[in-house]
Amino acid sequence: ILSLPINQANAEPTGKVIIFHAGSLAIPFARMEREFEFRYPKVDIIREAAGSRRCARKISDLKKPCDIMASADFSVIDQVLIPEYADWNIRFATNRLVLCYTEKSKYAKEVNVQNWYEILDRRGVVWGHSDPNADPCGYRSLMVLQLAEKYYKIPGLYQRLINNCPKENIRPKEVELVVLLQTGNMDYAWEYRSVAVQHGLEFIELPDQINLGNYKYDDFYEQAVMELTGKKPGTYIKKKGKSCTYGITLLKDAPNRQAAVPFLKYLLEPKGGLKIMDEMGQPPF
Repeated sequence: ILSLPINQANAEPTGKVIIFHAGSLAIPFARMEREFEFRYPKVDIIREAAGSRRCARKISDLKKPCDIMASADFSVIDQVLIPEYADWNIRFATNRLVLCYTEKSKYAKEVNVQNWYEILDRRGVVWGHSDPNADPCGYRSLMVLQLAEKYYKIPGLYQRLINNCPKENIRPKEVELVVLLQTGNMDYAWEYRSVAVQHGLEFIELPDQINLGNYKYDDFYEQAVMELTGKKPGTYIKKKGKSCTYGITLLKDAPNRQAAVPFLKYLLEPKGGLKIMDEMGQPPF
């Protein structure tokens, strides 16, 4: 998969490599960028972070040039980019959902794994999630709430919680919620565990049955279903719950394949990019 023409195989990588990636990958990819550019000083990594579905649509709808696309949900690459824009999809990391807060949050000293959903349902508590139609963390956050209703056997819990989260609390990507938490403008936000660790946030670890972090519970996760906007305006797709699996691909018309392939090889090295992922709270495959 990660091969180059013979005349390029031994050439030193040069030029710009454009990477569109999930917001939750911003910090580990920034460190990879520094390490890779130190290894190959003639390469300039250009990164654009956004919700994974938005990243994919920059390629499919806006036709923006891109070498590498990394998604927080591997299936976004399968659904939006393959086969027209990419040939393959490598699953390279996992994650799970946690409920983040700070010491400034309302009921910060009281919240725990047994009562978190009661806290989110209280009047005056400000909590949010990212946009389900732009960001996998957004639809995964809502799936966690759907699964919580089933796991805790509380009919109507999902709708009650949704009713306590106004539209202004929904942001394009999950990392924007971090700033709102840190400034005290939001009490609680759904994030990936890796993002919580990287930003030093307090967080509630949820049971594996609802945190979307354990593939052994994929059958249970599938009970959560979200309706999302489709490829074309006015169309919709249904997405079932599944454990968090990140995917990465090289675009067919990558402007700088000669440098993009070495970066992908570096990212997938156990002592390279995968080690960085692991150190930053995001277990690699």
